[in-house]
Amino acid sequence: MASPTIAANAYANLARVLENSGAGKGSEASGQSFASLLKDAVGSVMESGRKSDAQTVAMAAGKANVMDVVTAVADTDVAVSTLVSVRDRVISAYEDIMKMPI
Repeated sequence: MASPTIAANAYANLARVLENSGAGKGSEASGQSFASLLKDAVGSVMESGRKSDAQTVAMAAGKANVMDVVTAVADTDVAVSTLVSVRDRVISAYEDIMKMPI
């Protein structure tokens, strides 16, 4: 179950991505490329996974709180779910483009 903190972080990340990508600015070339945006998103998911793994190892060693581990795992779950959703939308858009007549 998503907590308000996770939702707030997701909205903040989305706002940052939209701000950095230049959404709504037309076709200006000053924003990031789509490839670098995806690379950053995947890197963010990987970092979230690493933090989750580190928290799990720390809990197994008796050095971490269970709540911290649950929060880290939930954050990773949200990040992976978001990434999978974006992947599905990109594939769907690609398939729609391929169906267009030339």
